[in-house]
Amino acid sequence: MALELRQQLKLSQQLVMTPQLQQAIKLLQLSRLELLENVQQELLENPLLEETSDDDRQPERVMAEDNLGPTGNSSDAAMEKELLKNAEWDDYLGDFASTGRQSQSRDSEIPEEGMAYDARLASKPSLDGHLGWQMHLSNFTPQQVTIGETIIGSLNSAGYLRATVEEIAQMASAEPAAVETVLYRLQRFDPVGVAARTPSECLLIQIEVCGYEDPILIELVREHLEDLEKKRYKPLCKKFHMTMEKLKEYLEMIQTLDPMPGASYGSGDPIYVSPDAFVYKYGDDFIIVLNEEGMPRLGLNTSYTDGTNPKNDKDKDYLQDKMRSAMWLMKSLYQRQRTLYKVLESIVKFQRGFFDDGVTKLRPLILKDVADDISMHESTVSRITSNKYVATPHGIYELKFFFNSSLELDDGSTVGSESVKAVIKKLISGENAKKPISDEAIADTLKEELQINIARRTVAKYRTAMGIESSSKRKTVF
Repeated sequence: MALELRQQLKLSQQLVMTPQLQQAIKLLQLSRLELLENVQQELLENPLLEETSDDDRQPERVMAEDNLGPTGNSSDAAMEKELLKNAEWDDYLGDFASTGRQSQSRDSEIPEEGMAYDARLASKPSLDGHLGWQMHLSNFTPQQVTIGETIIGSLNSAGYLRATVEEIAQMASAEPAAVETVLYRLQRFDPVGVAARTPSECLLIQIEVCGYEDPILIELVREHLEDLEKKRYKPLCKKFHMTMEKLKEYLEMIQTLDPMPGASYGSGDPIYVSPDAFVYKYGDDFIIVLNEEGMPRLGLNTSYTDGTNPKNDKDKDYLQDKMRSAMWLMKSLYQRQRTLYKVLESIVKFQRGFFDDGVTKLRPLILKDVADDISMHESTVSRITSNKYVATPHGIYELKFFFNSSLELDDGSTVGSESVKAVIKKLISGENAKKPISDEAIADTLKEELQINIARRTVAKYRTAMGIESSSKRKTVF
């Protein structure tokens, strides 16, 4: 059989992910902080994109439209004019902005009220820097400084040493005995107990520095920390021939110690949640306002388009590409804000009980319900609700929080799983600490009082998801 090459025409349909579509999808699922970083990066990379103000936005739009002609491609120019016409650049942020631009600029000029000057300007000390500062002020030899720096570099965020003495000796080219000497001194630096290898060693160092010499206290910390953690108090009382009241005194003394001495020295400043939108109650209705604080208002840089006539095709193609990229970014931003606003409107409509009365009135909701309501694809709703937060009259919640499964009631109706979690949390918070309520008792209470059909294992699953321990671990003896 002979092999030969043939040409053949074939018609087919396929989904093509253009760069513009990929950019729009990417912007949908970015969080607010990631979106700000992405826009700032585009401002740095695209010379035709710039941050504008309200005063000069309209003239730039007119200039951009007038200078689309000499770009060299009539079809591209027509497309870009259509983009500028349909994207409504004047309102791509303004329709959804939480406050006016004048108030934003005024607020940015006000310094942080209530903050000390050292909190504004000074960086937070790190554990490595704090220990290194003490070490260099002490009478350490150069070799001991090298060993000390190796030890400090082997600490985790809680202040524990995560390397053996032999490994540190090998890294520092020193003898294990020299490492033990430096380690002993570092463990008594501030915070006391740092560079310990186990919680027991950390607490014993603090007991030594504090001057406690009670042998029972030392034995409890050295050998019975696990028994104390699991509240096995009666065998300890029997072993040390003491009453429960005496054991309570030892426990209170141990609780004054710090099992994680390095935890207070964080690696960086905390990042607080910035809501993407606000929902306010006004009369009998709710108003949705998207948060645009800090979001730059974008426009075309007319210094490249006003009277610019590139001399060669390469320059023309470059300007054409950058202009198209800038306009698609602004269009994608507008589409993102519009989609987020429509999804929030639908969520407020479906979860009206939550916005009126709180978590206990949260009803079952799935992504398909919102997608059908706003005539969008379910995947679009999933992307726009990822990593987004909304400030409600009852607190700040992630948008995914409003989508929850259902549990059946005796009358055939349903209730949201998040509402059931809130009831379980309320029951546990009001329990007797000496006789905590069990998962089976919680299921019976939900069945009798609220007619919610729920199994014990489902209660246990919800309790674990909320970070609540079992009844045996919640029990308080003293």
